Amino acid sequence: MYYSRKRLLIDLPEEMTTIWSCTNDKCNGWTRDNFVFSIQPLCGQCNSLMEKSEKMLPILANTSPTQTKR
Repeated sequence: MYYSRKRLLIDLPEEMTTIWSCTNDKCNGWTRDNFVFSIQPLCGQCNSLMEKSEKMLPILANTSPTQTKR
């Protein structure tokens, strides 16, 4: 079998998205703000503190019923 990672034929719309990024210089972990369930999250990879920043990302809708409205 042959598996190819072909580029998508359509461009996904992107927007500036609020994210939490790891403060550890050796870690590149980050997560979208609307997928975080605590006020000050910890990095899932190294358990360091995270800080808010922004990143250009494809638009995603969080449809989780446990997500709190802000």
